[in-house]
Amino acid sequence: MADLSAGARAELYPEIEPYSAGILDLDGLHRMYWEQSGNPDGEPVLFLHGGPGAGAAAAHRRFFDPAHYRVVIFDQRGAGRSTPFGELRNNTTPHLVADIEKLRKHLGIKRWLVFGGSWGSTLALAYGETHPERCRGFILRGIFLCRKSEINWFLYGLRTLFPEAWSEFAGAIPENERHDLLAAYYRRLTDRDPKTHTPAARAWSIYEGVCSTLLPSPETVAYFAGDVVSLGLARIEAHYFSNDIFLPENSLLDNIGRIRHVPGVIVQGRYDAVCPIVNADEVHRAWLEAEYIVVPDAGHSAWEPGICAELVKAAERFKAMA
Repeated sequence: MADLSAGARAELYPEIEPYSAGILDLDGLHRMYWEQSGNPDGEPVLFLHGGPGAGAAAAHRRFFDPAHYRVVIFDQRGAGRSTPFGELRNNTTPHLVADIEKLRKHLGIKRWLVFGGSWGSTLALAYGETHPERCRGFILRGIFLCRKSEINWFLYGLRTLFPEAWSEFAGAIPENERHDLLAAYYRRLTDRDPKTHTPAARAWSIYEGVCSTLLPSPETVAYFAGDVVSLGLARIEAHYFSNDIFLPENSLLDNIGRIRHVPGVIVQGRYDAVCPIVNADEVHRAWLEAEYIVVPDAGHSAWEPGICAELVKAAERFKAMA
């Protein structure tokens, strides 16, 4: 389960269990875990997890009023409970967009509210720009457009703010390979030997966890350090970063006009180091119709108390638009 601070916990709805769940065959190789919770006759909302590769957790159901929303959650290809775990073949952004549509049709949903943070915001934009007619609205957090500059910031720029964490991250790679950390990590993360890929995955994931909160959070770091989360996250992130997320550079921002008519809320931590606020600012300036909320005392994590509160409030405001 994802780490929850005491402040975040106070803002969320109570824990609930799914009323239905299943495995959807995607292409003969990938099989996708999905679940539904809340009100079976309620307003559909789709939760998109981060990473890519992090998988979803039970806590993610708790952003939404279970009396109002029909909450749909799934694990993306290669992540969480989907199989094969960590599989990179046939694993691209267009595949994930098609998977969402396949799930929507499987569940008999006409339109849904799309909710995603970090990589979840990336996928939400990619899906929305491909299928705007299927989106009733968007709640996006920690905007990540996956451009080369953002990937380079993650790999090298974060050293400016987190030099200790970056030293541990870079230190897992021999000095003569550190000029291209992404390639060096990708080679190790795709190595079949657990003695090679496990420590690389843990180093990558811990680095991301350390940098995700405004104040130190040992619970967050421990969650990122877990074997399943770290391997899925690190391997699939490195795969997508190495392939420029399988989309043209800046395509998500260039095509924002396709969803400007759809209601949207953007929630951004002022001190988000993993996905700096400049990304959200650029999306806001291209999509002035969307509500833009900057949380003044938060970093990247959805579980930062201020961000968590604003996400729940955004879902509450969409209830009135049903």
